Amino acid sequence: MLTQLSYARQGIITKEMEYVASVENIDVDVLKQGIAEGTIIIPANINHKNLKPIAIGKGVKTKINANIGASKVRASVDEELEKIRLCMKYGADTAMDLSTGGNLNETREAIINEATIPIGTVPTYQVIDEKQTIDDLKEEDWLDVIEQQAKQGVDYMTIHAGVLRKTLPLLKGRLTGVVSRGGAILVRWMKVNNKENPLYTQFDQICDIFEKYDVTFSLGDSLRPGCLHDATDKAQIAELKILGDLTLKAWEKDCQVMVEGPGHIPLNDIKLNVDLQKKYCHGAPFYVLGPLVTDIAPGYDHITSAIGAAVAGMHGADYLCYVTPAEHLGLPTPEMVKQGIIAYKIAAHAADIAKGIPNVRDRDDELSKARFSFDWEKQFALSLDPETAKKIRSDLSLDADFCGMCGPDFCSMRLYSKTEGIKTYNEEKKNVEVKHRLLTKDLKKLVDKKYMAEEKVV
Repeated sequence: MLTQLSYARQGIITKEMEYVASVENIDVDVLKQGIAEGTIIIPANINHKNLKPIAIGKGVKTKINANIGASKVRASVDEELEKIRLCMKYGADTAMDLSTGGNLNETREAIINEATIPIGTVPTYQVIDEKQTIDDLKEEDWLDVIEQQAKQGVDYMTIHAGVLRKTLPLLKGRLTGVVSRGGAILVRWMKVNNKENPLYTQFDQICDIFEKYDVTFSLGDSLRPGCLHDATDKAQIAELKILGDLTLKAWEKDCQVMVEGPGHIPLNDIKLNVDLQKKYCHGAPFYVLGPLVTDIAPGYDHITSAIGAAVAGMHGADYLCYVTPAEHLGLPTPEMVKQGIIAYKIAAHAADIAKGIPNVRDRDDELSKARFSFDWEKQFALSLDPETAKKIRSDLSLDADFCGMCGPDFCSMRLYSKTEGIKTYNEEKKNVEVKHRLLTKDLKKLVDKKYMAEEKVV
């Protein structure tokens, strides 16, 4: 089976490439070259039949992911379907089913059948759910689940293959240890069984499965920092270098790759982290969680992380994993999913403006024109969340050509428009007066000329 990467390396343009190029408004040969080099990916499992493919990587728009999924505390297929519909409605480019409770296969199948956007998973969660153990898992248990999910149509999977026994001593001194669920599971298994990470030792077999179905690697950052104190430490960087080596191995097997990045990073470290990932991982697309730039805002972490996401995107991160208000607190509701998506759509768009992606600011300029001309319906239509904008204005009971913050007398745009109107009127009046004077002068010349001619005749 040929993957998007292998097709691109052979110079073949696929229907997925053609579609993506038209959506991104870029030359399809440029896109194909980026895929061949590994700097762009198109996560598109051959069994995801209703997929509208997207591109992630260098030179295309910054993408956002929304995490959904049931838990053992609350599991409902209907609720997850409501979440995936919200993801598509509000513009999430992908979604990850991170279910750890309920019927995982049924939930995932329903999500894939509903979704026209790429779907990702963390197969380790299902391994634990099925076997109900961590300590007694067999290495091949992971391969069975990975193959099963690939057959279902999962487009990309987080594979925590970079945490190794030699990296574990580097965790000493951390405040929050290992905050990746998949990473913590594998650390536990390695220590109990005194063996190396099975996702690392079986990496070639995983590549074979991924190549068969064209599943994209999302190389998981098991040792990502879970607080500012732990950011950019030796453990994180050691794992990043290992992920870079695995990127090359996956490419050798014609598998597409992106690399996951840190979750909690102070603003002043974000550019460094992006630069290090691009360096150690050979330009593979960078998928960042947030990053969160402060640890003191439970309930508002969609904001703290969107700040970091915009900065990371500006400096070259390609793909932003959203955070909801429920982060660190509980399972997000559908409304919280929406809030996370909107926050990250803002962050990604701001990053694309900073990156200078062609034509990306056109929408901003059109909305600004509509705002200045008080065209409310056009403003709503161009906004990221028209329903909320309309509701706010409706709740304020405003039905006038001003926003209500300043009122009609102090509305700056109304005042400026009227001022410009006065200026225009005065300029037009002046022009008329000038024309009148010139015309009068010309008439006088004609009269004088005629008079002089008559005098000569006489």
